[in-house]
Amino acid sequence: MSTPKVQLVRRHLEGTVVSAKTPKTRIVVVARIVAHQKYGKRYEVSQRYAVHDETNQSQVGDHVVIEASRPYSRTKRWRFLRKVGA
Repeated sequence: MSTPKVQLVRRHLEGTVVSAKTPKTRIVVVARIVAHQKYGKRYEVSQRYAVHDETNQSQVGDHVVIEASRPYSRTKRWRFLRKVGA
């Protein structure tokens, strides 16, 4: 009997491209709303990710979907999947 293949589930995030200055690399900001643990007030927290974009499809201002992947460099751990909107 053969062993069944394990399906790898990768994290997907949506964000906005804020920098496209280097070839094949985009900086994407992912913002999320969190509630304060004690007081309950909601506020926005953002995180910047260096994303590998092999064909340079995305430009500044594009809304994109990124996926966790193997390390491409010291800072790049995500890759570009597709554009969602502009």
